[in-house]
This record gives sequence, C-alpha cells and structure tokens, in this order.
Amino acid sequence: MKPFWKKLLKTVGIVCGVIVGMLALALAVASIAEYRPKETETLELVGNGSKTLAIGDEFTVVSWNIGYGGLSETADFFMDGGEGVRTQDKDSVTANTQAVINELQGIDPDVVFLQEADVNSTRSWHINQVQMIREALAGFQSSFANNFKVLWLPYPIPMMGHVDSGILTLSKYTASEATRLQLPCPFSWPVRTMNLKRCLDVTRIPIEGSDKELVLVNLHLEAYDDGEGKIAQTAMLAELLQKEYDAGNYVIAGGDFNQSFNSIDTSMYPLQGGDLWECGELDTTQFSPVWQFLMDTEAPTCRSLDRPLDLGDATFQYYMIDGFIVSDNLTVEFLETQDLGFANSDHNPVVMTVMIGE
Repeated sequence: MKPFWKKLLKTVGIVCGVIVGMLALALAVASIAEYRPKETETLELVGNGSKTLAIGDEFTVVSWNIGYGGLSETADFFMDGGEGVRTQDKDSVTANTQAVINELQGIDPDVVFLQEADVNSTRSWHINQVQMIREALAGFQSSFANNFKVLWLPYPIPMMGHVDSGILTLSKYTASEATRLQLPCPFSWPVRTMNLKRCLDVTRIPIEGSDKELVLVNLHLEAYDDGEGKIAQTAMLAELLQKEYDAGNYVIAGGDFNQSFNSIDTSMYPLQGGDLWECGELDTTQFSPVWQFLMDTEAPTCRSLDRPLDLGDATFQYYMIDGFIVSDNLTVEFLETQDLGFANSDHNPVVMTVMIGE
C-alpha cells in the first residue's frame, strides 16, 4: 500500500476513534449525572395559604401546561414534527410567562396545577419561572416536583442543553403535606438518562371540622412513548385515586394527560395522521364508577407544534388532552377551557369550579 493511503487510513481511524471516545464519554457522563428520584419524596411547601376549607365550600381549580414560556403561537417544536428547539428569545419567554401570570390573576383561582414550569433551563434562557409565579401569586402555598432534569441534552442541532423543569401546584389553602410520587418510566438506558421522569405531585388539604382531606394530584403523563408508558402510568394513577377515595377523601387529579378520555366526544378535533404527533386515549373503564372524567369540548386544550399556529387553516391539528378526574363526592358546577388562541402557550387553561359535598 502506498504511503498516502496508509496515512489517510490512519487519519480516518484516529478521527473515528476520537468520535467513538467522545460518544462513550458523553454516555458515561449522562449515566453518572442521571436524575434518579426516589419512588416517594416529600416536597417542600413554600409560603402559606390564605384560606381554610370546609364542607360545603366552593372553590375554583385551574390546570395549564404553560410550555415553559417558549411555545407561543409563533413556535414549532422538533419533537412534534417541527424544527424549533429554542423557539423564543429571552424577552419573549419573559413576556409569555408574565402573560400566564396575568391570566391566572384575572381568573383568581383557589388551586392551580401548572405543567412545564422551568427553574433553570437553556430552552427558557435560565429564567426561573417557578420563582416568578410564586412571587406574583400572593396568598398561595406551593409545591414543585421535578419531572425533567438533565445536565445536558446534546440533541438536536442546536442542542436543547440543560433542563430543569417540572410541575407546580399552588393553593390558597394551607396543606398538611405534599409528596412526589414517581410514575413508571417506559424508557431504557441510554434513552432514559436524558428523558423525563414523570411524576405526580400529591398535595393534601385538611378540611376544617372533619377528618377528611382534599387530595390534589397534579400530573403530566407520558407523551412520546409507544403507548405502554401511558397505560402503566394511568393504572398507577387509578390505583392511587381509588385508595384515597376509599379512605373517605375528596380527590381531584388534573393536568396534561397527553390523552383524550374515551368517554368524551373528540370528533371535533380529528387526528390528521401523517407525521403529526398523535395523542393517546385514556380508557376510563380502568377506573371505578365513582370518578367523573371532565374535558370541555367547546374549545381545544392543545395545538400541534409541527408549525406555527395557523388559525386560517381548517386542517390544523388540535387536541383535547387537558382536564380533570374528580371523585363523585365533589359536585362540579362549572367547567370551561379558556380559549386564549394559544398566544403564549401551546395549551389553553382549563377552569373548573367544584363544591365539597357532605
């Protein structure tokens, strides 16, 4: 073999070796730094509630996936068929987060379930949205549960980078405790090391003059699995809710299910197919008859992120995946999706008013 080809092959071999070494190092670092929450963790309760809760009281609950302030009407996202990664500049993320705060202050709820609230993430310019929201909503006590915590996500290009995010529960009622419960993770190594560790934030509110509790369950279930993850997570949720109901408690689970309830008519938001993300379908028969499954059919709760929002396109993909599961000892008096035109998030907030029965 001529010296030139020997030199070329040696150079190629060195380059390939360096690449393999870098990949091995990246996997090693990801494995060492992997977020490994315990099955059950006590959450810090920040602040104090301004109200007490009693039998016969009415209260309002809002659930909203705020899309880390980065998924406004102009955004698309690579995981949903788009191209965007960091889709907004810092000022836009700040403005979107402030718009969420303004809307919540206008609704004036008693309980708030938020999903995709960032603490320190590259995608949201390291803005501490949890702190912003806590400081703006006076009179609320809150708990925060991480479900996405990765040292560095090296994909796609540009890279997603550092992620520190989760679900935030706020309540005007002072809780006795809040707990993070780990949900089943459908991903294996090495994908697992850089993926979400989805969970439930379970907050317990004492009911004055009673030994019963209002149990609030904030959730954000699996989105990008093959379906088995959603089934396993839903089964765990059903078991937890039933256990609390059998103990005599009043129970509300709410959030982004990434599924439509099969008991709800979703024909007004048909799945378009193709390369678009498709939501799952939650089988309500996994639950006993004591549960109410609530989604407002008058407006979509989520929009596709395969491209920026196009209100003029009749084929644009919308979803109904945000809502509540409520025990039958609570009377639901009002349910409405606030149609905000997805101006500041790819989800609309869902508002519910309930009353505690005898």
